[in-house]
Amino acid sequence: MKGLLVSGFTTIGLGSGAMLALHAGAGLDPVHSVISEYAFQSVGWLLPASLTLFAVGSALIAGALGRAGADRRVVLLVVAWGVSMFLIGAFPTDRPGVPLSLSGGIHRYAAFVAFLVMPVAGFLLARARIRYARAVRLLSTVALVALVAVVLPYVIRMFGVPLTNADIPAGVTQRVVVVTELGVLALAGLSLLRGSQRSQGGVSPSLA
Repeated sequence: MKGLLVSGFTTIGLGSGAMLALHAGAGLDPVHSVISEYAFQSVGWLLPASLTLFAVGSALIAGALGRAGADRRVVLLVVAWGVSMFLIGAFPTDRPGVPLSLSGGIHRYAAFVAFLVMPVAGFLLARARIRYARAVRLLSTVALVALVAVVLPYVIRMFGVPLTNADIPAGVTQRVVVVTELGVLALAGLSLLRGSQRSQGGVSPSLA
């Protein structure tokens, strides 16, 4: 199990490094530019590379959670997050102003699934009283609030209001979701590396 965790953390660390390099090399405004737009820059290949590394890392941590006896729902949600990350990278979004394509649709809805499932996994882990449960619950709450802020502009546009990312801090809210969800994933893995406490809710002592 420790090997899975170390490999998972290493992979996620590499993915985070690729994401930071993408932001440093693209030169876009992170306040208003969503992460998907970075794919159209000269260093855009770093985006699918980063997301694929996140997907692999989450699969490794999901495997460790499963071996530790975590709630099966948590394991499946973490796997779903990883699959969604892979799909987001494999199917790029459309350029601004272009009608929604099949690739853009897959990208959009995979992102929504990813943004939704990790906070749910976090709340389930917090209920099981794993180590860092309070931090996991806090990060999950922030992620859900930020997700609402991400989705709200799309709802407003459905009513014909011409709202663009230049009018709102779309980049900030999206990045808050990503960072907090990576935090939930990291704390879920770190909880397995700590000493055992009493088991509760069907979680093994290594998790609780």
